Amino acid sequence: MSRSGEFCPRCGDEIPEGTDERPELAGAGGQRNSEHVLCDACYFEEFDLVDAPDTIQVRVCSRCGAVHKGNRWVDIGAEDYTDIAVEQVSEALGIHVDAQSVAWQVAPEQLDKNNIRMHAEFSGVIRGTPVTEEVTVPVRISRQTCKRCGKIAGGSFASIVQVRADGRVPTDDERERAEEIAQEYVAAREETGDRNAFITETKSVDDGLDMKISTNQMGLGIAKRITAQLGGSYSDSRRLISEDEDGQELYRMTYAVRLPRYRQGEVIDPEDGDGPVLVRSVQGNLKGVRLATGEDYEASFEDGETPDARRLGFQEDAQTTTLVAVEDDRAVQVLDPETFESKTVPRPDYLDTDADEVPVLKSHTGLHILPDEEADTDTDE
Repeated sequence: MSRSGEFCPRCGDEIPEGTDERPELAGAGGQRNSEHVLCDACYFEEFDLVDAPDTIQVRVCSRCGAVHKGNRWVDIGAEDYTDIAVEQVSEALGIHVDAQSVAWQVAPEQLDKNNIRMHAEFSGVIRGTPVTEEVTVPVRISRQTCKRCGKIAGGSFASIVQVRADGRVPTDDERERAEEIAQEYVAAREETGDRNAFITETKSVDDGLDMKISTNQMGLGIAKRITAQLGGSYSDSRRLISEDEDGQELYRMTYAVRLPRYRQGEVIDPEDGDGPVLVRSVQGNLKGVRLATGEDYEASFEDGETPDARRLGFQEDAQTTTLVAVEDDRAVQVLDPETFESKTVPRPDYLDTDADEVPVLKSHTGLHILPDEEADTDTDE
């Protein structure tokens, strides 16, 4: 029988040869300390496979549901925090450095909405001996308010986006769409993990829409996207509000969005002698179609100014009337939808001469045949 010549300092039993090569003998500085080798019996008497905390607290924002991890809040989009509790328990548990072939499973027990009891069972191999251990870790969900929600609740904002219109008041549809564009942009930024992206307040005012935005960069991005989709232009101005702790000046930016004077679907008369125009686009230059001929119309915005024209109505104001006769290549007869008199009007290229009825708009300049609204939508697409 081989002897190691070493004895357990606790019980005095002789330690089999080879025991002093075990990794748990590492002392300070990583050097093996053979003077303190324990026999298996004494070693397992005080052995703990798992080092578990007495309790774990999971910090959750009661407003947005974000979870505090490390030194920051993280959006997870969950209502059930069991998986988060499992994750944080896993991170908090310590496994003995000498353990090999470690496996574990956890069974969460939901006590109430704020308390979860984690039952974990571990198994591993130590000194060639299979060992198992069970631990129970209480987890408490602590509901707080994250920094982002605190800013929103406190009315914090860095920029203002004002939506107005040139020579008119924005419609309800334009206000709603502008707000949707802002929300879509903020949501896209949130998906990238930007927790500084939020809208503090949206307010409809007599002449448009005002939105308070979290950062100057966000305000600029929203102004750009509104004008890109609804047309028009924007300008910016800044106002000094304070200085930070380093003495740097802090400014609040205002982005003034001015929607185009005319809207898609509006009928205008440029008064250039060629008749009214149905506006089809206000993005970039003003584009439309001549109601007298069906020819395309385009007017450039010089220095951001919309060309002057008289408003006659909107495509949705059109009335359906009878197409009486086709006189020639340039004229047809239709019934006046109010007096039922037969009127001769210009024949645009888009007119279907086989149709029994056509949409017309009546204004102080007379009757004008409009493109079929569905067909005109298909053309725009």
